[in-house]
Amino acid sequence: MADWNQYGLQRRVAGFHDIRMDGITDLVIRAKGSSVFDVGMNRGLVAFEFFNNGATVCHGCDSWEPGVKFARELFADFRSVQSKFEVVDLSKIGEMARHFGDSRYDIVLMLATYHKLKRVMPASDLRILVNDFADRTKEFFAWRGTSFQHEENEEELRALDRDLRGLRRVHTSYLSEDLGSAAIWRRL
Repeated sequence: MADWNQYGLQRRVAGFHDIRMDGITDLVIRAKGSSVFDVGMNRGLVAFEFFNNGATVCHGCDSWEPGVKFARELFADFRSVQSKFEVVDLSKIGEMARHFGDSRYDIVLMLATYHKLKRVMPASDLRILVNDFADRTKEFFAWRGTSFQHEENEEELRALDRDLRGLRRVHTSYLSEDLGSAAIWRRL
């Protein structure tokens, strides 16, 4: 196994790419012809997984500029997908609209991002942001918590059940010990 630190690189995710979809693979098999938005997309590898399974629109945002640049480069050569990846500070209300207008997506993903946002945003602003993502969701919204904060995960699930207006939780997975809880909501 390579020592990536020798190249000035660091891991930015829990687990490994091959298990990234653990608990939400039901959405991957529904990717054909879909539009996907990845909140906190890191390097865009989850969006790439959806693209590989037929998604025709892959958008995403992250505050980490090198990851956004990587995703743009990754998707640059693919003509069969409309892609857009932007550096966005989600803790500032209105930033999503500034970069993505009122775009709506078949699938919205918020994987291992909510817990980071709630540490830097007032609860009222986070609720507004989650409401915005609910409004952008045409069919499915997916969330993943942290692998080691089980009570925090349950608290987040309750908050999302409350704040994802117009969506109902249809799936919860506790299978992944490496990545933590995952859940999927569906448009009513």
